[in-house]
Amino acid sequence: MASPPIHASAARAQQNVLQAALANAIAQRTQGEEDRETEIPGLLFFRREQITRPCACMVEPSVVLVAQGAKQMLVGEEAYPYDPDHFLINSIDLPASSQVIEASPGKPCVGLVLKLDLRIMAELIAQGGLVPPDERPADRSVAIGTLTLLLLDPLKRLLDLLDEPATIPVLAPLIQREIHFRLLMSDQAARLWQIVSAGSQSQRIAKAVDWLKTNYTEPLRINDLAARVQMSSSTLHAHFRQLTAMSPLQYQKWLRLNEARRLMLNEQLDAASAAFQVGYESPSQFSREYSRLFGAPPRRDIEGLRQGHSRSASASAALA
Repeated sequence: MASPPIHASAARAQQNVLQAALANAIAQRTQGEEDRETEIPGLLFFRREQITRPCACMVEPSVVLVAQGAKQMLVGEEAYPYDPDHFLINSIDLPASSQVIEASPGKPCVGLVLKLDLRIMAELIAQGGLVPPDERPADRSVAIGTLTLLLLDPLKRLLDLLDEPATIPVLAPLIQREIHFRLLMSDQAARLWQIVSAGSQSQRIAKAVDWLKTNYTEPLRINDLAARVQMSSSTLHAHFRQLTAMSPLQYQKWLRLNEARRLMLNEQLDAASAAFQVGYESPSQFSREYSRLFGAPPRRDIEGLRQGHSRSASASAALA
């Protein structure tokens, strides 16, 4: 088999160097931590030192990069694995499960999450004279893209600003804008064009999602929600499920149940009080749906979470 062209192998070598530098920078800044917000708005680091079970989470519009190790996102019945050569991108707020599939204490899974600003995407499309992609994206809000040197380079430069905090307010917005531009030129461009295009079905679903996030405690009337985003009820239901792997009602339940879990865990509310606060009228219905989502009744689930937290804290203290 013929060897790759010199320029291709040189680019690959340069990308490997940047990936290693990125992994090292994140590993140094996450010692003893699993998740760390940075001084750069919208930039989060993560670190996991062992393989994990799927963990429920709300994924914001973002690009997720693994610099070392491997993860996967589970949406409905579909899995989206990604590693140092691939990035995960999500275009709307999406209930999902995240799982680390390659990690060890000696070689932890480390990476970053960078929130996307869809307004910047829209501005770049409107002002940059960009040509829309020919291909039609798949009917999911989440996808896996191929990491290139052109995208990796500004991501590394963004991290380098953490060594010069005074430069962040001026330079970070410029580099983040460049990253958005590179994403619009990536193999996931069609998905991003679709979500930011005014009047598209995906943009209308994004508006429906925003309304549900703000008003999840209110009774849900599909006809009213459909009218709010200028869609028929059947079209709203079909496209909502395509993008999120959930119906609008299932999405609302997910929001309610996860907020109730937070209230019980962090605010010390009992199950009945948490249920009423998030919009449930029946504590028994709340308990059934909670058990279905989290695998245990509210009280037992919260006790298990607290015990797990105590074990993690004790282990951390022992290692300190």
